[in-house]
Amino acid sequence: MSTKDLKTPLKLTIDLQYASPAIESAVSNAASSALIKKWVKSATPFSGLITLRFVNASEGKKLNMAFRKKDYATNVLTFPYELSKKVLVADIIFCLPVLQKEAREQGKPLKAHLAHLIVHGCLHAQGLDHEVSRDAKKMESLEIQILQELGFTNPYS
Repeated sequence: MSTKDLKTPLKLTIDLQYASPAIESAVSNAASSALIKKWVKSATPFSGLITLRFVNASEGKKLNMAFRKKDYATNVLTFPYELSKKVLVADIIFCLPVLQKEAREQGKPLKAHLAHLIVHGCLHAQGLDHEVSRDAKKMESLEIQILQELGFTNPYS
């Protein structure tokens, strides 16, 4: 896959959900809904439905425990339900407190970290992963390319 393949999505519906008004406000302060949807479309060359849900640490921890048997909140969880040659249906969960902490620790603006993890989650929904080195290099290279096209620097440098 190349970024050329990611240029023109078909009919992709993007649903944004927030666990609370405070989370919605914090996400909106970092990036508008329109900008978040642009990031998703830049990384997703499919028709279908992607739901992005922004949660607190409690919900993030519960979901990570239920689905990955890990007793902590993680930055992003991706749940792909359908992936064919043209259609993608997935939920992507973002734990805002974890994203905020990571952005601070990495000295990055929350907007840049959020863009990176949205692209990252969308690539996971398309079946890419980073469990083995070769796959990680492929996924990271694609993330870097997409983010650069969106005006962000390499998140791994």
